Amino acid sequence: MLRPAATLLLLASPALSDPARIIGAEATQASGGWRFEVTLEHGDTGWDDYADGWRVELADGTVLGTRVLTHPHVTEQPFTRSLFGVLLPDGTTLVHIRARTSQTGWAAETTPVSLD
Repeated sequence: MLRPAATLLLLASPALSDPARIIGAEATQASGGWRFEVTLEHGDTGWDDYADGWRVELADGTVLGTRVLTHPHVTEQPFTRSLFGVLLPDGTTLVHIRARTSQTGWAAETTPVSLD
């Protein structure tokens, strides 16, 4: 049986927070690198729990670019943000987008994005 104090610790655990969901991602080649537009959805509650970034990775986890989100989007869900000038290794045909929240950190799951 859990004691009341232990129950409160479990309820406050970051593991109970929801991860940000990537519900859309597009890549466009431009002069100076690639442009990524990523749409996230998350139950932002304010400064204590919000989607605070996403990044572009290769399949092996190499980070190619990171978009930091500097404030909560409590009333703007889902929301889209861009990252410009991402340089990709020659021959890259697929990248992965990984979201982050202030409570759960980097998500275990990624969303693949094909580069046509």
